[in-house]
This record gives sequence, structure tokens and C-alpha cells, in this order.
Amino acid sequence: MDENATLSPAHSDAAASSSANTPPFPSVPSALAPFAGLWRGEGEGAYPTIDNFAYTEEIEFAPTGKPFLAYRSRTKEVGSGRPLHSESGFLRLVAEDEAELLVAQPTGFTEIHRGQVREGTIELSMVVLSASPDAKPVHSIRRQLSVRGGDLTYDLWMAHDLTPLTHHLHGHLRRD
Repeated sequence: MDENATLSPAHSDAAASSSANTPPFPSVPSALAPFAGLWRGEGEGAYPTIDNFAYTEEIEFAPTGKPFLAYRSRTKEVGSGRPLHSESGFLRLVAEDEAELLVAQPTGFTEIHRGQVREGTIELSMVVLSASPDAKPVHSIRRQLSVRGGDLTYDLWMAHDLTPLTHHLHGHLRRD
């Protein structure tokens, strides 16, 4: 039996319109379907208060059987493989072309971002940033996610302590 035969009309359009590298996921909204999957690659970071650095990364946007994706990111130091940063959360559609990214970090932060989904790109703006009392003084974060074929790229801007919103991270990953 063709696995697309079990999809609802709204979701079968998503499977048909997504790239050949994007597998169909019956419960994933069509606007989020290009993001679904396991991605591996590299990233680079820079910030005025630290030395530039490089890292490897694995990101997963996993179908859950519900109309959202579970999000997980893990980074490691290039060469040594030492764990660096991790975060997890959810990517969900809140309107036909608007997504929300909810993120929790073990460094004491939670983030909620919203943005328009247009042609495989989500420009996310911060709605809420909450921090534990002993978290570093981060005041703002902005994210952008983009899928083109089998490539996922992202950028992250951060305002920390006295430094205004500044580009901090860029990642380029391939679908695994």
C-alpha cells in the first residue's frame, strides 16, 4: 500500500510539494514537513566577548504523531568531540503560515519564538525569554531556520550583558 494513501488531503499535499529528500510524515503540518528529520553538520560561532569557535552539531525535528515536531540540538567541540551545548523543545504551527519554536536550555533559559514560514524559511522573533536566577545575563535571542533541498541552515543573534543584539551562531547541516 502507498504510504501517502493514508494521509489526509491537507497532509498529502505537503508530501507531494516537499522536496524529494523530505520523507512524508502524516501528522506533520505541510509548512513544517521540510524541517522534519535528522540533520548533521557544522557550525561556527563568534561574539565580541569571546574567541571565534567551530563545532559539529546534530539537530532533530522528530515527528511525534501530533501536529508538531519535537526539537533537539546537541553540539560538540571539533576535534575532541567534547559536548558543548544542548537544547530541546518543540516546533509547532500556530496559524497556516506562522510557527512557534519553544526551547529549553540546561543553562537556565527557556525561549518562545514566533515567525512566518515562507518557502522553507522561518524568521523567528522572540516572544518570551525566561532565565533562572543564576543564568548568564542574556537579554534577547533571535533565530532563523531555513531548509533548501537536503540542507538546513540557521543563524542565531544574541544580546548578552552589555552587548546589543549581535550575530552569534551559523550552522549548516545535511539531512541524515
